[in-house]
Amino acid sequence: MADTTFVQLQRSWAGLALASSFAVFAVYATVILLTTPSGGLNVFATGWLYQGLIAGAALIAAARAAVVARERLAWALIALSLACTSFAELYYIAVRPDGYPSLSDGAWIAFYPLLYVGMVLLVRPRGRPVAGALWLDGLTAAVAAAALGAAILLEVVLRTAEGSRAAVATNLAYPVGDVLLLSAVFGVFSLTGWRIERRWLILGLGVLATTVADGIYLFRVDSYQEGSKLDILWPASSLLIAAAACVRARDERSLRIEGRPLLAVPSACALAAIGILVFDHFGGVNLVAVGLATLTLLLVVVRLAFTFRENARLFALTRHESMTDALTGLGNRRKLVTDLERRLEGRPTPETLLMIFDLDGFKGYNDSFGHPAGDALLVRLGEKLAAVPGERGSSYRLGGDEFCLVARVAPGETELLIDRACAALAERGEGFDVGSSFGAVLLPDEAGDVSAALSLADERLYAQKRDRRGDVDRGMDAFLEALAAREPSMHAHLEGVAGLAVEVGRALGLADEELHELARAAQLHDLGKVAVPDEILVKPTALDEREWSFIRQHTVVGERILRASPAFRGAAAIVRSSHERWDGTGYPDGLAGEEIPVASRIVCACDAFEAMTSTRPYREARPVDAALAELERCSGTQFDPAIVEILVSVARARRDGGGLRDGRPAQSGERTSPAR
Repeated sequence: MADTTFVQLQRSWAGLALASSFAVFAVYATVILLTTPSGGLNVFATGWLYQGLIAGAALIAAARAAVVARERLAWALIALSLACTSFAELYYIAVRPDGYPSLSDGAWIAFYPLLYVGMVLLVRPRGRPVAGALWLDGLTAAVAAAALGAAILLEVVLRTAEGSRAAVATNLAYPVGDVLLLSAVFGVFSLTGWRIERRWLILGLGVLATTVADGIYLFRVDSYQEGSKLDILWPASSLLIAAAACVRARDERSLRIEGRPLLAVPSACALAAIGILVFDHFGGVNLVAVGLATLTLLLVVVRLAFTFRENARLFALTRHESMTDALTGLGNRRKLVTDLERRLEGRPTPETLLMIFDLDGFKGYNDSFGHPAGDALLVRLGEKLAAVPGERGSSYRLGGDEFCLVARVAPGETELLIDRACAALAERGEGFDVGSSFGAVLLPDEAGDVSAALSLADERLYAQKRDRRGDVDRGMDAFLEALAAREPSMHAHLEGVAGLAVEVGRALGLADEELHELARAAQLHDLGKVAVPDEILVKPTALDEREWSFIRQHTVVGERILRASPAFRGAAAIVRSSHERWDGTGYPDGLAGEEIPVASRIVCACDAFEAMTSTRPYREARPVDAALAELERCSGTQFDPAIVEILVSVARARRDGGGLRDGRPAQSGERTSPAR
């Protein structure tokens, strides 16, 4: 807590110091603008106020270094650069050296490399996520800025330089330093995609103020007079740099580069370099500017090569992704069509086998074990199918639980390849059995183009599924006959539950396959009652605890009977949970809320409604409105509120549409209460 308070005090002090400094600067600038250089007030301003402003800027930058540990070295160097300027001014006033270079010149010149390194260090922690192309853009912008600076500032010095070599070198150091700082600023602006943050905008303005002041001074060195309007720019530069220390970057870790024009920076840099070289041809500029302009063009060429390589890589990646199933890594439907078109360009020799598969039992597996487990199963099956054709073909996932295989086959190998592919798409375990139906086509004998081949394979696939569904229907008939033999009147009740459940499921947006599974489960949800003794099943009075124990086991018995047949394993899970309650007090597992399969929740509510509106040995059927009112009363405890809402709507629509007579449904002899 003490450390946090100290940091807050330091930041408050820095902000107060900055505000005070700008107030002093306003006074300073007013004096410079309104008085003559020889006036006493002007001399005071260019002496003590000038020194105080630069020294205050150094202290503000130092405060930033003390507060922010991660930027400490960067701001310490920036503070040191400003301190060098302050020292140079004080030494110049105190000593008034005559020769070049003096200690003041050394301190003034030290400002440039120290500030440059400080700015580079500010960028480094934020540059890690930046791609190589952006670093290259930054370097290109920096070199182009240096070329422009050399062409303008150095040219002024070279044309006006007089005196000893030391004096000329000293005068040259200032524009070189300005060029260095400008290159850094433009490099950072390029890295940020010219989405300039406030901190870097203020820093850039500070550097620009120094550059403009140095350029004007060098151009008018013979006529320069202390206390003139030019003296406003140098303290303004120091204060702007210090102001940047009080601005927090919006994102300390990353550079905002989204949406930046791909070639805007290289293009602008190339134009600047070409302009310098063209001007050199007609008017002549210094060798440094020519060299930097040439280097800029070389960097632009490298950037274009980099862009071409990156675009080629992105094109290959995009093409691969557009042809690949994201989950399994197999080819997708687009890849299948492309491969088939290539294979059918010439007559395949040997023949090519096309197989389209649809998984059987996968929905039940997904419902029982969850979607992550279902995805993992699809990945495993895809890997096994991919190993079947080897180098002679390819495997594909067409979406959902549909797979495909295309492979060359020699005479006599077709059946073997089909068996291996079907075995690859099969997996069995505790509580699940996943297999596949398929449609197979030999190319080009049975189809000469892609559309015909896929249509024929689909037709054969669904013909096989219809045959298997016929087997399921025969199994359903057998189960229903067993129930009818035990209690003939139950058939009407189960049909009523199934019809109502399908309407509710359709209103909930269940898919066709889910509705088929729901209808089976609704018709078979009482299958386990074949194991309940008759004296319990038909008892007209209340059941005791021992008798209730038999009733509570009938859903488990029904599940075990259904799981013996792979075609009914999805329905088996629904049947087991068909007497669970929304509040968790149901049986056999005490599931609650969303833990209960949605199909089981539908069957539970529809079964209760059908039971309440059916005649019993010990009471008459309830009117529809009374039964619906009871459902609504138990909504949120026994039943899912969302399903009750839909069921009430469906039942009222049936009644109003004539599906119910005299407010009652067709009666049946169902003998169990909703609670049973």
